[in-house]
Amino acid sequence: MDKLSALTMFVATAEHGSFSRAAEHLGKTPSALTKAVAHLEAELGARLLVRTTRRMALTEAGQIYLEGARQALANLHQAGEEVGQLQHELRGTLRLIAPPSFGPAFLGEACRRYMRRHPQVHLEVDLSDTFIDLIDGSYDLALRDGPTELPGLIARPLTENRILLCASPAYLQRKQLPVTPDNLAEHDWLMFRHPLLNRHFWWMRQGDKRIRYDHPTPRLTSDNYDFLLACLLDGQGLQVLPRWSAAPYLARGELVQLLPEYWLEPDAFGPWVHLLYLAHRRQTRKVVAFIECLDEYLAEQGLAWRP
Repeated sequence: MDKLSALTMFVATAEHGSFSRAAEHLGKTPSALTKAVAHLEAELGARLLVRTTRRMALTEAGQIYLEGARQALANLHQAGEEVGQLQHELRGTLRLIAPPSFGPAFLGEACRRYMRRHPQVHLEVDLSDTFIDLIDGSYDLALRDGPTELPGLIARPLTENRILLCASPAYLQRKQLPVTPDNLAEHDWLMFRHPLLNRHFWWMRQGDKRIRYDHPTPRLTSDNYDFLLACLLDGQGLQVLPRWSAAPYLARGELVQLLPEYWLEPDAFGPWVHLLYLAHRRQTRKVVAFIECLDEYLAEQGLAWRP
């Protein structure tokens, strides 16, 4: 029996929990799937599935073999896509995940460029702060700030995570109070709440001097970055935010950078936003093409990483 077909039928049976449902999904007969699994079990010398009149379950050996079979089929599918794209335009699906704040800041524009240039590629973009393990093969690419020391992954800097203090012209006109290091507590503050961020103080640098500033009492806190950004643009207070997010608003005059002679340390998010991908996908054409779109847009905004 063809090994690839047998693996495909075993994975389908395990995922559907039934020979009949898997057979319907694959367009085959239940007896064909039964023979395929029996062939694999004979080859391995181990039971993969326990079958009773009511249910089907994976054995311990079956659980181990299922993960390997899934990975093997995914690798073959990926290789087939790459071979097909050597002489044709890019096709297939590109799956990526990033924090929600990256979407409106730069990821959305990169995706639109990519779709215009490669109309045969389907994009699946998940915007989530949830930690996702790329090793399971669900995603081709991740964008992430914060810790990147992850086994089996390549992390490449994408853009600097430089933190700015900003306000809108409307707020500065309404408040009529200059912003200085000595009067920060007298201003209205918008605070982003995140598990990786210190809730009590910032470290700020001026030249070689490192200064600790306690957080002022905020007028508004939220765990939703886009909600706070809208309030910042509406003139509701001061906010610290990364340059990659503030850049277009600063260029249009919708925000003003305050205390530019001070540099705020980026806290646990780290100094860089990184691209993360599996080592065997670094030369995948659809991944390389997407990274080119990201780098191109960030370079236009003056935000690109320079090695």
